[in-house]
Order: sequence, then structure tokens, then C-alpha cells
Amino acid sequence: MRKNSVKNVRINSEVQKEISMILREDLKDPRVDPVRTSVMAVEVTPDLKFAKIYISVMGDDSEKEKTMEGLKKSSSYVRHQLAHRMNLRNTPELTFVLDNSIEYGVAMSKRIDELKNKDVKE
Repeated sequence: MRKNSVKNVRINSEVQKEISMILREDLKDPRVDPVRTSVMAVEVTPDLKFAKIYISVMGDDSEKEKTMEGLKKSSSYVRHQLAHRMNLRNTPELTFVLDNSIEYGVAMSKRIDELKNKDVKE
């Protein structure tokens, strides 16, 4: 199976959906707030051995650090739950990665708006 095959894309989206549900409904770690935590993307290797889960956390840096620590500590539980929910040949080993793309996009939008306002005033 190639990395961008239809099957791999489908597996990525299913794993993303299931992990989102696990974080929202099953995970009881107080460091992980399900309201502030979102699964942005998932990349599962073609051999189904490893998966990178890109997580976005709303809040300050200390809250992000706390959330990522909680996710890393509970990765084996999340993997166990994923194995029960999905019928895969192998349940991938999970690696959580902090995704700052939303914050970066908001900051860039603010900068663009500031430049537009500056040009209008001149």
C-alpha cells in the first residue's frame, strides 16, 4: 500500500475520527481538556505500524505542554481503545505532535488585516 493510496487516506480519516471520539468520550486524564483539544490530522504509515496524530490545543503554552504530557502518558490507553474500535491488521503505535497551524493562520490573518488598514489610512 502506497502512502497516498485511497486505502491509506481512508484509514487516516477513520483513525482520526476514532481518536477524536476516544479523546472526547473515553479519556479521563484531567490534563487533557476535550473542549480545547482537537485532532487536526493523522498520518498512518502504509504498514500500519506507526501513526502521527497532529493535535491542536487552544490555550497558553503551559496548557499546551500539560495537554501534550497527558496525551503522551495515555497513548497506550488510546491505542488499546483504538484496537477495540477498529478492525486493523496492526494497531499503530501512536505519536502525538502539537500542531500550531491554526494559531499561525490567525496571526497571519491579523497581520494582513493590519497591513490593509495601514494602506487604507495612507
